[in-house]
Amino acid sequence: MPKRLILIRHAKSDWGDLNQPDKARNLNERGRRQAPLLGRWLRKNGYVPDVVLCSAAVRTRETLDLLALDTTVIYEDSLYLATPDVMFRELSKREEGCIAMIGHNPGIGELAYALAAEPAAHPKFHAYPTLATTVLNFDQDRWRDIEKGTVTDFAVPKDLE
Repeated sequence: MPKRLILIRHAKSDWGDLNQPDKARNLNERGRRQAPLLGRWLRKNGYVPDVVLCSAAVRTRETLDLLALDTTVIYEDSLYLATPDVMFRELSKREEGCIAMIGHNPGIGELAYALAAEPAAHPKFHAYPTLATTVLNFDQDRWRDIEKGTVTDFAVPKDLE
């Protein structure tokens, strides 16, 4: 069965308290406003994953909650500020057909770029701003065998407002 991967960078986070540990930062007002828009876009386009692999950071968890996806969720400490290699290793352990991963830059954007046979034809793809989302389809039947996929969609918050 072919695979679909949805790579989501967390929504805009709050930098108001510079003494707060990075992993504990919440979303700011803009992030809380934009995340539900992405959730609606995902549902409208049929991009509801079988499972979400989510960094354990507060801002990724809050983003996921606001997406309002009715699906299985696995929080992974290893995805906090993970490199593409770490993210791919977590992905390779899975068997589901459609997986979403919510993480942080630069890793999540680098993984999207590394897995795309052709980059998304969008000016923000390489910058991968907050809440950027790439949908990739793969012909392979096992996650550990995927190499390059086809970008079937890409969105940033400004596209959805």
